[in-house]
Order: sequence, then C-alpha cells, then structure tokens
Amino acid sequence: MSAFIPDTSVSMAWCFEDETNPYSESLLARLEASEEAVVPSLWPLEVANALVKAKQRGRVTETQIIGFLEDPDELAIRVDSRGIDRALTEVRYLAERYQLTSYDAAYLELAMRTGFPLATLDERLREAASAAGIPVVRQP
Repeated sequence: MSAFIPDTSVSMAWCFEDETNPYSESLLARLEASEEAVVPSLWPLEVANALVKAKQRGRVTETQIIGFLEDPDELAIRVDSRGIDRALTEVRYLAERYQLTSYDAAYLELAMRTGFPLATLDERLREAASAAGIPVVRQP
C-alpha cells in the first residue's frame, strides 16, 4: 500500500467547500482508492482547532463537523505517534533550519523519517521539503 503525508492545509480543504480544489480532491480520491495517509500526532489537535475556529466564525455547523470527523474513520488516516519524541530535537532543528513553524516541521520530519511524499498547499513547507530532498505530491 502506498502512502503520503497530508498536512492540515490539505486535510481542511476536504472539510470546507470554499477551500476545495483539484489538488485536495485528487488526494482525497487517492485515499478513497485505498492509499494511506500518515499524519503526525499534532494533526488531530490542528484539525480540532480549525474546526472550533470555523464553527465560531459560522463557517460550519456541528452537524457538518460530525460528518467531517466520521470521514477520517472511514479513510486510511494513520496518526504517527513516534514523532512526538523528536519534537525537541529533529523537529526543532528542521523548524530552525528551514524557517518553519514547529507544526510544519513535524510534517517535514515525518516525511524524512518515512520516505513518504508530503502533500501540502503551504508554499513555504513545499519549498522546505524540496530543499531537504523530500518528494512533494505535485498538483494535478
């Protein structure tokens, strides 16, 4: 089974219709076709934060949130908990080296450790991955 690492920018595009784009839709189709997504342990917290803020702003309802949260259970999204042990070492180093947030550096560290390509809409993270020699899922 092949896998890729979607960051939160991609994941949230699956939730919000106004953020849907051909890139995020192609990644969702890959998951639905039995590929696996691997995400760092901070991913559920980032998703929860985005959903809370979206609900506060009236972008989503509780019903929509519940529907979105059921989807990851149906899709092959695996949370990698091993990266948390690297937060103060490798992740911090990557954040400094590539001028990323520690959150974005966690995705980069996971891609480096697993060899899975990174999927992101974030240009800075995409550039850091390229500089680090990490494959990035290209837009269709």
